[in-house]
Amino acid sequence: MRDYRAERVHDVSCRFNKESKLAQRLLQDMQDDWSEPCPIRSELQDGLMADIASISPKYFYDALGSTLFEAICALPEYYPTRTEAQIFDQHADDIAATVGKGVTMIDLGAGNCAKAARLFPSLQPRQYVPIDISTEFLREAVNGLRQKFPAIPMQEIAMDFSASLQLPSTVGRENRLFFYPGSSLGNFAPEEALQFLRRMRHGLQLGEGGGVLLGIDLVKDKAVLDAAYDDALGVTAAFNRNALLHVNRLLGSDFVIADWQHRGFFNPELSRIEMHLEARHDLKVTWCGGERTFRQGERIHTENSYKFTPDGFSDLLHEAGFGQAKMWFDPQKWFMLCYARPV
Repeated sequence: MRDYRAERVHDVSCRFNKESKLAQRLLQDMQDDWSEPCPIRSELQDGLMADIASISPKYFYDALGSTLFEAICALPEYYPTRTEAQIFDQHADDIAATVGKGVTMIDLGAGNCAKAARLFPSLQPRQYVPIDISTEFLREAVNGLRQKFPAIPMQEIAMDFSASLQLPSTVGRENRLFFYPGSSLGNFAPEEALQFLRRMRHGLQLGEGGGVLLGIDLVKDKAVLDAAYDDALGVTAAFNRNALLHVNRLLGSDFVIADWQHRGFFNPELSRIEMHLEARHDLKVTWCGGERTFRQGERIHTENSYKFTPDGFSDLLHEAGFGQAKMWFDPQKWFMLCYARPV
């Protein structure tokens, strides 16, 4: 699972525009016979019919959604992308000295591979293994990298690593570095994040040496967090509501955008950003084979993004079987890059 909001602008825009073309072809196949089972339709229907209705955040990213996210990343309120880049720029030498050279660099949710490539000169990886669910985009990105860094062996892997981290035998076992920037871990619920870290630890234990290098968004003033997910221009609101148009195309539903308003806020009790769509009045949504009535004020949950404290994240690492972590911060301590080894 990726943190869709924290990827680089070019990464998101290119990747999901490509995937939206795949979705359009899938939609045409679905429309040929709406009676046939379809995993996407089943997932969407199950989410909408749950006690608390939900839509997965991956459905934010049709062509328009990708363009809106590009705009979000340029907003003054949205800090994650620029603060993580600042950490890489300011602490590159220390990061390289801590991680070491010659790692087998396993880039989770690699996208256009730009973040990893920034570290190539200092880390000098013995092998680069980018992993992403978007096969075509990943292949194009790696082909470009091979021309720029011909001395680094590269093996791209297309898979959904959120469910499994089973890597082929051609991936080096020694001195592995699992690289997971962009605060992507925050999209996992706490127990899911723990299990995911344990899977990374298992992957490291298959060989000798190595560790994890993670981008982590930190708890900060609620006003800063609220603004990042509910900006003054309403771009995030448009981004959230556009998911309904995407669902209409995939499910054949009849959501009306004007019926819904965006809610994005930090929940301090659960230490997470939540995004919802809230019904403005009583209404009914129908689709082929189903329907649901929503009461005024009832919500559809569209995203979580958990925020951490340094101590809290250290505790999570320890529970997952990692030792003491080295942490780097931006000057305001809004974001953190963390390196840890298994014990």
